[in-house]
Order: sequence, then structure tokens, then C-alpha cells
Amino acid sequence: MIRARASALRNQPLISITVFVFGIYTAWKLGHWISDGNYQDLAYSAVGLALFAIAFAIARNWRSGFYLFLVWLLFEDLVRKYFGNNMLIYFAKDALAGLTYVALYLAIREGRAKSFRPPFVLIMSLFFWLAALQVFNPYSPSVSYGVLGMKIDFYYVPLIFVGYALIQNEADLRRFLITCVLLATIISALGIVQATAGSQIWSPASLAPDLRELGNLSKVAPLTDQIFLLPSSVFVSTGRFAFFLVLCSILGLGTAGYFVLSGLKGRIVVFASIAIMAVAVLLSGSRTALLYSLFSLIALTILFLWGAPWRWGQAHRLTKALRRTCVFVVLGLALFIFLYPSAASSRWAFYSQTLSPGSSVFQLSDRAWSYPMQNLADAFSSPHWVVGNGTGTASLGIQYVSSFLKKPAPQVWVEEGYGQLIAELGILGPILWILWTATLLWTAWKAIRPLRQTRIFPLAIAILWYAFVLLYPLTYLGLDIFQNFVNNAFLWVLIGILFRLPEIATIQPFVGGLNRKLALPKTC
Repeated sequence: MIRARASALRNQPLISITVFVFGIYTAWKLGHWISDGNYQDLAYSAVGLALFAIAFAIARNWRSGFYLFLVWLLFEDLVRKYFGNNMLIYFAKDALAGLTYVALYLAIREGRAKSFRPPFVLIMSLFFWLAALQVFNPYSPSVSYGVLGMKIDFYYVPLIFVGYALIQNEADLRRFLITCVLLATIISALGIVQATAGSQIWSPASLAPDLRELGNLSKVAPLTDQIFLLPSSVFVSTGRFAFFLVLCSILGLGTAGYFVLSGLKGRIVVFASIAIMAVAVLLSGSRTALLYSLFSLIALTILFLWGAPWRWGQAHRLTKALRRTCVFVVLGLALFIFLYPSAASSRWAFYSQTLSPGSSVFQLSDRAWSYPMQNLADAFSSPHWVVGNGTGTASLGIQYVSSFLKKPAPQVWVEEGYGQLIAELGILGPILWILWTATLLWTAWKAIRPLRQTRIFPLAIAILWYAFVLLYPLTYLGLDIFQNFVNNAFLWVLIGILFRLPEIATIQPFVGGLNRKLALPKTC
């Protein structure tokens, strides 16, 4: 110890001189760029410095650094929009995620973090190895497509271990939930502003060609010809914003139920955040976001009441919370409609005209059944439907690989999730997908079932509901929703937290702030 301190003291002058010289050089370089009007290099340097700071925070304390990683994950698209869709910025989150994995691994080895074995890992490994073998499918134009597919489908799976180790107690759980709610509120509010003020808000005057069609979309109400903008908020595409809102709605409801039953402060903030998210869902122009947010509200209300702590007389608090959530949502929507009637009416006209069964332009049955089934049939009409065309050949982002290879992209993509699995992995793909996802949901249900009648159950069932929605109905609509890095990363983090919740419940086994111990079953 004495030698280490002596060595540090001897090296201190050298460190100070190095920092001083680096500071002088940095100041000189910044001044040179500013005087020359070279703001692009200045902006790149600022982004690089931010990434370095996040990487340093992760290496120093991975738990604190992980929250900075979440911020970058959600706001990376905003940076990328202003830097011409720079791919180095796109892959920055992957480097930060990799550093988080390394930091967590070292912490586990040193006994500073807990690890676990996911109970569905064996079944999922079958799907993984099928995808790995399909990288070398002879019908694939290039191995590069396989590398892309493996990265998109599996790179964020280790976040399940990050989520599990992140939550050590209920203080950590509350910190995570509050962070997520605040970030979701900010992004939702920015989307609301963009929907009312125009697409030039939160976007440069000229988007990169690859992003132009994704970020500047409009829709029209078919009967009244009302045109409205589809907001993208901080993201590069309107679809990513819409699917993020589905995640926010589900997690927000679970957080509200948990906060109410735990008697935690900040419940009003959570209710207000849900109201802001509801307005953002209305303005998104996405029927998927609207319907799945509404279905989730109904389903989670039923599940919350089924799992409410009736025996402790606390169920009334949960029903009160559900009632208050609805009140805040209605008030939030009413206030927005009063302030911006034209923005609200154009969206409502589109929803009512295309989703009402009595409308002459009713589209729900076509979009929910006829169109996906036609795409699934198209996948079976491919000559390689038995063995597939290779991992990544029908994945999200194939345009970037084809641009890199300077060759046309494979024409095997279909707009239906299980059809995409057939196009890539052959007939075995959707079979193994259903098998491993069903195993995940079943083992997760077994893990959280003992949490019924506890304060943690609303959050646990909300996470399970999100996993179900993403892995089944949304995947049915398109595999690119699962491959979307925001929804994918949050899925694995939340699954890790879900498997941690039963242990957290036994650390502080009380309901609704009452000093009453819960008798959790010994078996699932």
C-alpha cells in the first residue's frame, strides 16, 4: 500500500504535465476551429468527447455508466440525423454496450455483481445456432448479410445479465424506473412539439438520403383528405418513435401500479407522464401504437386486478391508481384537443375512418390479417423456403450492407415476421422461434407467479406483457419491430430485471408500505 502511494506521488507530476499539455492543445485546436468557422469538426469533437465520457463512466462504475448508455441509446438517432447518417455514430452504441459487457464480466469475476443462468437459454441456443449456420447459406449473396443479421438479432441479448445485476435492491429498481419514465416523457414531449410545429423541429433542413423517407412522412385521412405529419421525435424514423411509445405505455402502467402499492413519492409525476405519452400516441399517426397501447391498458387493468393484494386490503389503492391513470389521460388529451384542435382532429379522422367497421375505407381487417397472410404466402412461394436464403438477407438494415458491397440487396424480404424468418432461415426458423419465445414467456411466468398479491406484481406482469406483445403480435406484423435496437435492447434489460424481481421481493417483503410479510410459495 505504501509503495503504491509512493509510486502514485512520483507519477503525479507527470500526470499533471500531461493533462496540462493536452488541455493547452485542445484549447488551441478549438480556438483554431472556431476562428476558421469549422463548426463541423467542433461538433464531431463534442460528440467524441461525450462518447469518451460515457465509456470512461462505464469502465469506472458500470452501473452508473449504464444509465448514460441508455441516454445515448435513445438519443443517438438525434445526433445521427444532424451528422448525415454517419455509420460511426450508429455503431457507437454497440461499442458502449460491448464495454458494459466487459465491465460487468469483470465485476462478476470479482464478486461485485450477481449472475444467473436464464432458464430458457438451452432452447434459445437452438435458434441461435441455426442462425449462425445460416450465415454460410450458399444462397446468401455475402457473409456480410449474415454478420448483420447476427448482430441485429443477438448482440443485445447479454443485456439480460446487465438488467439482472443492475437491480440489487428496491432503491435500484426505483432509480431505473424513474430514469425510464423521465426519458420517455422527454421523448414523447419532443414528439408532440414536432407534430404541432413541423418536421423541421428536431431535424436538419436536409436529411441524409437514407433517412429522408423515414423521417419526413405524412398521412391523409382517406374520406376528409386531412393531411398530417408523422412525428419521429428524436429518432430517425416515425416507426421507431411509434414502437417506442408502445414500450413506454406498458412500462409506464407497470411503474404506476408499483409506485401506488409501494406508497412511493412521485406517483403524480408518473400519472402525468402517462398522460403525455397518451397524447404522443394520438399524434403518432400510428394505428399500431394506438391499438396496442389501448389493448395494453385493458389487458393490464385486468391482470393488475387479478393479482392485486386483496388479502391485505390494498386492492382499493390499485383500483384508485387505475382510475387516476384514466383521469390523467383523459385530461391530458382534452387539454391538447382544446389547445390544438386541428392537429387532434386530423389524427382522429384518420383513426376513425380506417378503424371503424362501418366506414367505407375500413382497413383493420386487411392490415391485421389479409395483408400479412399474403406476405406469408409469398414467403412459401420462394424457391428456397425450405432451407432459407441466409441470416440477414431479409433483416432490418440490408440497404447499408448492399451499399457497402455495391451490389443490389437480396429480393427475398416480405412484410410479415414469420415470413421473414422463413425467407432467412427456412421452415425451421419460425418453428424454433415459437419454441424459444414460448419457453421464455413460460419460465418468466413461473418466476413471477409467486409475486401475486405483492407490490411488485404490476411491474412484473407489465414486463411479461411487453415481452409477449413484442415477441408474438408485433413480430407477426414484422420482424423489424423486434430487430429495432431500442425495443430489442429494452426487452433484454427488462427480462433480466423480471427474473431478479422475486429475489428483490424477499429482501424487503412488505406490501404497500405496510409492515406485513408476504408468504411467497416455495415453488413456482
